[in-house]
Amino acid sequence: MLNLSNINVSYDGSRILRGVNLTVPEHSLVCLMGRNGVGKTTTLKSIIGLVRPEAGSVKLDGVELSAMKPDQRARTGVGYVPQGRDIFPHLTVWENLKLSLVVHGTKANGQVDRVLELFPILKEFLQRKGGVLSGGQQQQLAIARALLTDPKILLLDEPTEGIQPNIIDLIGDTLLKIKREGRISILLVEQYLDFCLAIGDSFYIMDRGAVVAGGPIAHLNDDIVKQHLTV
Repeated sequence: MLNLSNINVSYDGSRILRGVNLTVPEHSLVCLMGRNGVGKTTTLKSIIGLVRPEAGSVKLDGVELSAMKPDQRARTGVGYVPQGRDIFPHLTVWENLKLSLVVHGTKANGQVDRVLELFPILKEFLQRKGGVLSGGQQQQLAIARALLTDPKILLLDEPTEGIQPNIIDLIGDTLLKIKREGRISILLVEQYLDFCLAIGDSFYIMDRGAVVAGGPIAHLNDDIVKQHLTV
């Protein structure tokens, strides 16, 4: 599905990513973990094209993405929900959803109904401005917008940040449902360990710009957590 091979990224002469290798298989949810500032968000940005690696390869279903612009990568099947959600606060929920379809040239084909089934609270707030929604509701809207682009892989950057526990559980259940539908794989950047353990299939851990551990989520034991994740 998604393969990163030997990705290297530098900012202003400082090396941020050091030979990152990562694979997201079909029908899977992979958790990318690590302490703050180790390169997780930069890895996602290198996949969607907001950061251009100086070396390495990014392939989706065998198609090389490295020369593509972000909008081309999105049309190839990469959906992205950044940290902070980035909804349009002065547009209504419905306008946010519709804009996603228009920008990506996608026909609805029942997809709006599908995302409203996944996130039923949005159906109640279609005419409400995005900026007045709670953080959890905005996160649901951001994920719904990404799903309307009909991605093959969904990149999520810290979707539980600043969200109340009951909404975290709801988002987790929804991501599991999306995965089980068998159409979309998910790469999740997340620091909330219990969330990853509950929904992940496998994990990678980064430190200082490199992948330092990985494997099935069941192998994420206390020793690994203490070594690479505990602050």
